[in-house]
Amino acid sequence: MSGHPTPIPMASQSAGPLKGTAVIPGDKSVSHRSLILGALSVGETKISGLLLGQDVLDTARAMAAFGARVIDHGEGNWSVNGVGVGGFSEPEDIIDCGNAGTGVRLIMGAMSTSPINATFTGDASLRSRPMGRITDPLELFGAKSYGRSKGFLPLTMVGARDAHGINYTSPHPSAQIKSAILLAGLNSLGETTLIEPEKTRDHSERMLRGFGANIETVETKNGFEITLEGRPELIAQNIAVPCDPSSAAFPVCAALIVEGSEIFLPNIGLNPTRSGLFTTLVEMGADIVFENNRLEGGEPVADLRVRASSLDGIEVPSDRAPSMIDEYPILSVVAAFASGKTIMRGIKELRVKECDRIDAMARGLEAMGVKIEEGEDYLIVHGQNGEVEGGGIAQTHLDHRIAMSFLCMGLASKKSVKVDDGHAIATSFPIFTNLMSDLGAHITS
Repeated sequence: MSGHPTPIPMASQSAGPLKGTAVIPGDKSVSHRSLILGALSVGETKISGLLLGQDVLDTARAMAAFGARVIDHGEGNWSVNGVGVGGFSEPEDIIDCGNAGTGVRLIMGAMSTSPINATFTGDASLRSRPMGRITDPLELFGAKSYGRSKGFLPLTMVGARDAHGINYTSPHPSAQIKSAILLAGLNSLGETTLIEPEKTRDHSERMLRGFGANIETVETKNGFEITLEGRPELIAQNIAVPCDPSSAAFPVCAALIVEGSEIFLPNIGLNPTRSGLFTTLVEMGADIVFENNRLEGGEPVADLRVRASSLDGIEVPSDRAPSMIDEYPILSVVAAFASGKTIMRGIKELRVKECDRIDAMARGLEAMGVKIEEGEDYLIVHGQNGEVEGGGIAQTHLDHRIAMSFLCMGLASKKSVKVDDGHAIATSFPIFTNLMSDLGAHITS
């Protein structure tokens, strides 16, 4: 069972301008889905550029436990010999998903309509995250779940026999809920229809279509209606994983706030359901140039050139939240260096991430001398006109994005910034410290 290793305190401080090229690891969302859909396909799926973060490696091990042949060929090149839709075998041991909220929820969906049982656990952070939002709709397929009170891990999922497709309206704008239901619908008779009130990241729909599933999305007065035809034969694919825009957010934002910086980031995924941060930064006055726009594997991609900028606070439209939900922590750091207030509303989903990210950012910003206002679904950051004091310690609560956000803050603040534990960074961005150091950052542990 996952535990929490010895904390790794880390610190950052101002140095010279950030310069050079930042080659970002593969997209975590696409990496998870590539492994899972490869395992549910017929034939050999070849994946290049797979993220080698712990979250994704845990998903790879899980797919092997369910019977797929998963091989690491080195340097981000992997192959998955799938078992086909409905072909999962019952794992012999507990499925440990570490810190991966995406991984565990998608895997639960994928196995929930096969007549097998599986027990899931994770680290302390994952064991504190709600699973009822996933298990409740999966029970409509006939699956059963038995876990701790309030649906927390560890949890045993008993897969449904002869599942039939369902109609479901998601109460939350969550790509994890949507993806779990669609994956469950693969091995169900008839059609599965999901309505999401707000559009969330659509990697699952794009990739399901690419693997051969019959899936259609229609915008209606009630939101976005997604219909999947059950029991397809998914055909193995070759997948080139684009660079992760959520990881790119950290060097991009650091370059914007460190005076004199100019960096280049090739091959960044710009799926419109993921690119809200870049839109927001440009509205704040960021000097970001998008070069060589193109499509790769059905996903929009571009090269980014970023220069340090004088930024103004704005009110971020609440309907943009689903397209940048993971980026609000680093946006909050940028907002601290801007002029005026940055108002972020409609972000209550942040309270059920790896930790309560609204609270974690609010307390951390206050520790660095930044004035904030917060509510159940909003955070307002009062910009310091480029003069952030720093000097405090941020509590990360086992959250990789909180840790990286405050380490970026220290690169431009007057005093060094410390985080209590940077261990979780490895779950999504294992080369973060080395990449930032190569650009000229001063980050120590």
